[in-house]
Amino acid sequence: MSIFVAHAATKDLGRTIMNAREPYVEAPMVHVVDDDDGFRDSVIRLLRAHGIAATGYRCAGEFLLASPLDDPGCILLDIMMPGPSGMELLRALRTRRVTLPIVLLTGYDDVGTSVDAMKAGAVDYLVKPAPAERVLQAVTKALQRDTSMRQAEQELTELRKRFAELNPLERKILTGIMNNRLNKQLAADLGACERTIKARRARIRSKLQIRSLPDLVRASRLLEEHDKEEGARA
Repeated sequence: MSIFVAHAATKDLGRTIMNAREPYVEAPMVHVVDDDDGFRDSVIRLLRAHGIAATGYRCAGEFLLASPLDDPGCILLDIMMPGPSGMELLRALRTRRVTLPIVLLTGYDDVGTSVDAMKAGAVDYLVKPAPAERVLQAVTKALQRDTSMRQAEQELTELRKRFAELNPLERKILTGIMNNRLNKQLAADLGACERTIKARRARIRSKLQIRSLPDLVRASRLLEEHDKEEGARA
């Protein structure tokens, strides 16, 4: 039986967005980057035997030339290789904002290196020769994380499209809602009657396909925080 269990949609976003898209279904690929032919081939055989698609590369350059960076999956990456090392490739990928989860492999159990690896963004750290169960566990964790991140990004994109459909008045009302303004206060702010504000609030929820006020506020804050993070990275 395959050890890969598709990760459910991010719980918070899943509850916020009605009629959310189906989970990402394209088959993930595990990219094994290691200059040790024997080890690389044995890992690939192990993964395939458990229903996980896998392919191999002898060095960082060969992996980059294949350009699989936008596809779902994860990377098993050896630290010590000719040319760019695994750590150098890890840092380069993170600088390029590649989000594929990376599991680092090493023949030496060094605490300092493992700490550096996790700080650089690796999701796990394996010491060769790693037991089959440990390899499968790390790969499963990485694939689940990739699925979760892609699902969350997909839902954020959908949510952003829906927010873009709000007209100027609806945006002002939403801003007031975020600032805890009551209908009576919003009516006074915007020179409208309370009935109009109530109707507009209902229309906002309908456009955004969001059921409740708490979900509306949470979705708005989620987008705001995400946009701030993106701006900080730029």
